[in-house]
Amino acid sequence: MPESLHGLCVRCGFVVAVRGLADEGFRLVEGTPKNHQRRSVPIPRFLVDELAAYVAGKRRDALVFTAPNGGPLRNTNFRSRVFAPAAASVGLAGLTPHDLRHTAASLAVAAGANVKAVQRMLGHASASMTLDVYAGLFGDDLDAVANRLDEAFAARDKDYLRTGTTNGGVIDLGKRRSPGR
Repeated sequence: MPESLHGLCVRCGFVVAVRGLADEGFRLVEGTPKNHQRRSVPIPRFLVDELAAYVAGKRRDALVFTAPNGGPLRNTNFRSRVFAPAAASVGLAGLTPHDLRHTAASLAVAAGANVKAVQRMLGHASASMTLDVYAGLFGDDLDAVANRLDEAFAARDKDYLRTGTTNGGVIDLGKRRSPGR
């Protein structure tokens, strides 16, 4: 199995987008992704074996997914001939590939990803851009935060608030006052 194939590092568990193809009229132009930087997108473990089998035997510089003739997938052809009919067949008529980007962001947030991880995954220039688009996905339930803090406090053991010192003694941080108080 190749370690890396056109940016797909199956063994590593992520895809690195290092180049892209833009449809400009009737020709494809190869270049870097939109922000001119590499982008890493995680691959869930449940897909790694399937992707590894799919890329087995391909050259390292080969395209991972191709059109029927072996060339690059063209967005307009792929969407009208493959994607739209497949989406409609499962009751998702009108779904677009870009909708899947939003779904990936939603699933990452639901899985506990922080805003910086989602930013890197989507290739956004800043975390604020990610929050502008996906703020509603990041919960602001302060009651849930308070509940998790209560659970952590209740679960601690006696040594939770203790630390060792250089002379071998122990300072109970729960009884120690902050400097200046």
